[in-house]
Amino acid sequence: MGTVDAAPRGRRADGARDGGDPGIQRQRGRQAGTPRATSRSGQSGQSGRSGRRRPVESAGQCHGHGHEGGGLEGASARRVRVLLAALLVPCALAVLVGLVTLAPSPGEYAAVAQRAASGQGAPGLGSQTPVDGEVLRASGESDCTDPNLPSPAPGEGCVAVTVRLADGPAPGTTILTLVPATPGSPRFAVGDPVVLGWAGGDPTDPLTYTIVDFQRGSPLLVLGAAFALAVLLLGRWQGLAALVALGVTLGVIGLFVLPALATGSSPVPVALTASGLIVGVVLPLTHGVSARTATAALGTLASLGLIGVLAVLFAALSRLTGLGEEASELAGVLGPGLDLRGLLLAGVIIGALGVLDDVTVTQTSAVWELHRADPAARLNDLYGSAMRVGRDHVASAVNTLVLAYAGAALPLLLLFALAGRGPGDLLTAEDVAQEVVRTLVGSIGLVASVPVTTVLAAVVVRAVSSGTSAGTSPRSEPA
Repeated sequence: MGTVDAAPRGRRADGARDGGDPGIQRQRGRQAGTPRATSRSGQSGQSGRSGRRRPVESAGQCHGHGHEGGGLEGASARRVRVLLAALLVPCALAVLVGLVTLAPSPGEYAAVAQRAASGQGAPGLGSQTPVDGEVLRASGESDCTDPNLPSPAPGEGCVAVTVRLADGPAPGTTILTLVPATPGSPRFAVGDPVVLGWAGGDPTDPLTYTIVDFQRGSPLLVLGAAFALAVLLLGRWQGLAALVALGVTLGVIGLFVLPALATGSSPVPVALTASGLIVGVVLPLTHGVSARTATAALGTLASLGLIGVLAVLFAALSRLTGLGEEASELAGVLGPGLDLRGLLLAGVIIGALGVLDDVTVTQTSAVWELHRADPAARLNDLYGSAMRVGRDHVASAVNTLVLAYAGAALPLLLLFALAGRGPGDLLTAEDVAQEVVRTLVGSIGLVASVPVTTVLAAVVVRAVSSGTSAGTSPRSEPA
């Protein structure tokens, strides 16, 4: 035995070939075959009465089954990917058609912007030139006709504010302007950066200037930098992709949505086109190009379609007009052709998209991770487990929607409450009813997105991951 182990393979100790000696070959077969079998199955490699294993035949059987299963499952994965593409490509074509037909030419938008800037329509929208300044002094309350006279009563006078102009037609000039001292008016202190509106005329005449706002650029830049840093620290490269995607979203709104609405395009198609463009660009940019991203996109688009239908239906049934303070001012600038109800519906669709993509992406990721944890889980089990996650998410998201809209309309709600109007009057008033329709329609779409996205994700992940089941771990499947 020791001589055989020490001899080179295929030779006896004396240097001659062993030829077909069956004893030595059986011994070598046991020595070479047993470790191979142990490394694959963890067993001793003995089988049957002869104590020998047939490694060549077993390996051939395993290879044959793996090749056959991989081919069938790979074909199934390809069919699912083709089906996803067949569903998404028409959506992409519809977005392209919407961009071509709804986006205004630069000349059209420039004409509308020029008309608004000239002050036509609502007074004060574009008739004043913004000028930055700094408060040098803010006196006590005085008479609004003469800052040297006392105020007739507290809260009925004006505050004389001395401002040094930083830019505009007369930079460096110091002016004195009067600001009402009513309870809702802002209070000014030395050093406050402010924005004034210059109505034209003599740039040194204080009567041509009015303080309209504070300068907020610096604190907002600091806050934005802190937000970007927090996203980068947590998300790293994916956080950077999310920031780029945020820039894309703002670009779609600023370069397509606002010009299209300003030039009279139908608001609902504009909102749906913009939402489809955001979904088609932002989701792959943030989460990569994969079957998981395509599934989340399909769930988002399907839910957006439902939200659009419900918004149009219940806005008509509720006889919402879309009129409000800002909408009325906008109608005065753009003319009577502006579809205020459509503008309201466009806001519902775009606002719901911000919550929908969160729910659909999270739900799809939950299905993928559940499948990775248990690749053998049945479709029903996978769907049931993911739906339990989705129910918790929807319960909190619906509450988030209600709180977000209630917070935005809090001054209006307080005003109605102080007026002594009952809950029925409060909820059916135009301004509040708009928020009610917005909240409930968005919530219905949010609820519908969970089962739709979950069943899509469960079917897709099983089909796509099955193609890697033969010889590849499911954890290597791209997310």
